[in-house]
Amino acid sequence: MDTMAAARECQWSVDGLQLTGLAWGPEDGLPVLALHGWMDHAASFQELGPRLTGCQVVALDLSGQGLSAHRAAHATYNIWDDLPQIAGLLDQLGWEDCVLVGHSRGANVAALFAAAQPERVRALVSLDSLVPNPTDDDVVSTLRAFIEQTRMQQTRPPRTFASKEGYIRRRCDQGNSRETSEALAKRALEKGKDGFRMRGDPRLFASSAVKLTRADVEAVLRSIRCPVLNIWAKDGILRSRPETADLARLGAELIPRYETIELAGDHHFHLDAPVAQQMARAILDFLDQHSGL
Repeated sequence: MDTMAAARECQWSVDGLQLTGLAWGPEDGLPVLALHGWMDHAASFQELGPRLTGCQVVALDLSGQGLSAHRAAHATYNIWDDLPQIAGLLDQLGWEDCVLVGHSRGANVAALFAAAQPERVRALVSLDSLVPNPTDDDVVSTLRAFIEQTRMQQTRPPRTFASKEGYIRRRCDQGNSRETSEALAKRALEKGKDGFRMRGDPRLFASSAVKLTRADVEAVLRSIRCPVLNIWAKDGILRSRPETADLARLGAELIPRYETIELAGDHHFHLDAPVAQQMARAILDFLDQHSGL
């Protein structure tokens, strides 16, 4: 499947920011909004998106990532900062509600949105994450890190590579497969006079101002009223961060309609074509079971 050839480039203006993305499928299909992980972009759904037959899949470059604009100098990238922009994008798409598909950080953003705006989310599909891990840090230490790291990242130049291969090797060194690293390179980089620089806003590396406590996380899970399909990678985040298993257990306990499955692959398993095909079938079966969506 020539997935990228089938993708449509999209642009929107939300809150004065130019946002971009990719779309697949018929315009009258079931509306699906896909949210990528930290420092990824819409092309992370290039294998899964076109396989969700019968759906109009829109994969967003969240602001500060991919081809979307960076936020203003005074703005931040706390996880909840994405929520009003998602609501604004749904308005522009003319979608009263949609299915949310989120990977990693995008899954966490999607869960917060589903809890806070339940009338706008028909179903939630969470890939190798569910909600943010609760913090044990005290709020003052977190605020201190937020101030200092935000100021530091504001002056940090974008990371540059002599070639695309340098970026690919770096991602491989961080544990991504070569196939994943190559798939993400084009939209993550722009060519400059000194080589290839990362498009992502360095402020994304700064600490959040406040982090969710366990009570906050439980409140979010209790507030998710839509059906949830949580798909975990066998060699993904549950293996690298065993504490995340507690969040899956909480999901099963606190979300009224929660289902979970496990598929082969690493954290970016949705970029592996055979796994993406299995994943698409599981998602379409799940949506069919909840055909009243």
